[in-house]
Amino acid sequence: MTDTPPDHLSVFPDSEWFNADALRRGVGIRFKGQERTDVEEYSMSEGWVRVAAGRSRDRFGRPMTIKLKGEVEAFYQDAGQQAEADDSQA
Repeated sequence: MTDTPPDHLSVFPDSEWFNADALRRGVGIRFKGQERTDVEEYSMSEGWVRVAAGRSRDRFGRPMTIKLKGEVEAFYQDAGQQAEADDSQA
């Protein structure tokens, strides 16, 4: 598997952008320079993230989301742990 996360990723299994392997590995998101843990979907090339809008649900029972635009950076969370492990061994 590559060290670059997908450009577009969604946590919803019925989405065309769903990628179970990437999600299992753990994708972290930095949005406008701050790490976010509440991202439902993102697109790095288009510069947006979708986050839950409170407790509201749509007719399918999924959280209602809002689209926030800005600089998006995705990274694999285990890559950071690997780098720390490599530094501690040296």
